[in-house]
Amino acid sequence: MRIADCGLRIAEYEAPEGAWWVPRTWALLAGGSPLQPQIRNPLPAIMSFIVFEGPEGGGKTTQVRAAAAALRARGVPLAVTREPGGTAIGEQLRAVLLQTSASAMLPRAEALILFAARAQHVREVIAPSLARGEVVLCDRYVGATYAYQGYGRGLPLEELRAVQAFAAGAVAPALTILLDLPAELGLARRVAAGGVNRLDDAGLDFHRRVRDGYLALAAADPGGWVVIDATAAVAAVTGRVLAAVGAHLGLHLERKD
Repeated sequence: MRIADCGLRIAEYEAPEGAWWVPRTWALLAGGSPLQPQIRNPLPAIMSFIVFEGPEGGGKTTQVRAAAAALRARGVPLAVTREPGGTAIGEQLRAVLLQTSASAMLPRAEALILFAARAQHVREVIAPSLARGEVVLCDRYVGATYAYQGYGRGLPLEELRAVQAFAAGAVAPALTILLDLPAELGLARRVAAGGVNRLDDAGLDFHRRVRDGYLALAAADPGGWVVIDATAAVAAVTGRVLAAVGAHLGLHLERKD
């Protein structure tokens, strides 16, 4: 496929001799033109982009930290980030999205704020990190948008996919780890931990739809998603996460406390 076919500015990263990562990684460079929604053959998912997804209370932040510690122990160049957020602008938009006083926010407004934060995030953090040959671990990405704003809020998935293409181009995760648990348990954990936000307050039915959406996304792409039971003990979940990340990258990863 020719670069011109994608409407993107792309760099082919050549790994140094002996480097652990995939020898030739295609990465979208910051400032590139957005991938147009009608293009049917975007670049392959970037092997070193790994996303953690799941309903509320699944322990994503804990597991991202565990994976990052294990990768750093192996000397893997790494970037750890999150959505919404990851940049100064993105963190400001995150605050708007999650504040409980914004209860009147419409679903479409919510989705567009998320995509605005993602456009900044991809070009400022994710794409440059991938171009440098780093593994990127991201706490939520587009799967969350499809689960929360698509399945949860009822926005059309085809419309969300079109805006995703405009906001992020071809930058897609090669591996998504879904930390799955029932909505009731996840919300109970969130309440016990404190700091409930606007999305936490969306109601049990909403969060059940979100979970169902995540499971549907994983079922539709079994090669790209790994579903892990997040009701298990934290250490057991971490073991399964490290096994999945290690298998994807061709590394043996051990838990680092």
